[in-house]
Amino acid sequence: MHIRFTTRPLILSATIAAVLLSGCAGMSETQKGTAIGAAGGAGLGALIGKATGNTGKGAAIGGVVGAVAGNIWSKKMEEKKAAMEAATKGTGVDIARTADNQLKVNVPGDFSFDVGQAKVKPVMQPVLNKLASGLDATHQVVIVGHTDSTGAAAANNHLSLNRAESVRDYMVGQGIAANRIQVSGKGEDEPIADNATAEGRAKNRRVEIFLREAGAQ
Repeated sequence: MHIRFTTRPLILSATIAAVLLSGCAGMSETQKGTAIGAAGGAGLGALIGKATGNTGKGAAIGGVVGAVAGNIWSKKMEEKKAAMEAATKGTGVDIARTADNQLKVNVPGDFSFDVGQAKVKPVMQPVLNKLASGLDATHQVVIVGHTDSTGAAAANNHLSLNRAESVRDYMVGQGIAANRIQVSGKGEDEPIADNATAEGRAKNRRVEIFLREAGAQ
């Protein structure tokens, strides 16, 4: 059997997604994911329908599948994001949803640790308390430490890992099981700004905390 695919359904679904994005201002993150996922799924379903001779049915099936796939950012995660944004307002801590539906908490090093030290500063503790509160067995945490390029690479690797472990130990103290937390230290290897400037180095000194629900991709 010879199957000839057309790009028209893909163009249509992309157009629908663009329209949905322009009208998503009043939607929650979960609703946005559902709507956009449905549009993308409908386009894929239309391709399937084109191949099988039933375009309408294929689009309908694809729309349902796409809606489910787009809805993996749960209401609980959305609420946690909003709570973290409120708790960290004005602190320089950045809260974001990643492309793979994790909650990312980017904590500047100057806010979280003294220079050259790995002990969590008191000012950071309320942020970690808020992050730890309400988590259940479905949530997994990854903590990644980073430094700027000042000093020896080996020392930076050690410091970044120590800081990630310090954050982990604090969260364990808040009731999160240690086996649900992964840690790593990247040292100076993953800068997000230019280490040639003081401002860039300040951005690179950070701890990133990722929160996801088990089963989310």
